[in-house]
Amino acid sequence: QVQLVESGGGLVQAGGSLRLSCAASGRTFSNYAMGWFRQAPGKEREFVAAISWSGRNTYYADSVKGRFTISRDNAKNTVYLQMNSLKSDDTAVYYCAAGAKPYAGRTINEYDYWGQGTQVTVSS
Repeated sequence: QVQLVESGGGLVQAGGSLRLSCAASGRTFSNYAMGWFRQAPGKEREFVAAISWSGRNTYYADSVKGRFTISRDNAKNTVYLQMNSLKSDDTAVYYCAAGAKPYAGRTINEYDYWGQGTQVTVSS
């Protein structure tokens, strides 16, 4: 079992930045690929970014490429999502997810554990 707790969400103006953190506990963090997803009101949960267990491979949704950066610190059991140049379309609840495999991608079914989410609101 892996427990995931997100933090760092909040209210920011368009063009601003936020850094989300996801702290993991329970199993060996470095054995898991990690991902960030988001869900806006009335919409389905969508992929944002993913990172392999080693941190060497990263993947992004086209909508955030060049603005968001995913990273991880295996010594701290934490994955991060640095979000720059935020837009109102980025407003959503952001979820951290862990997949019990070296690599995981864009689909929800690839992930085994989920956090409770953190709200990000971008005002225009």
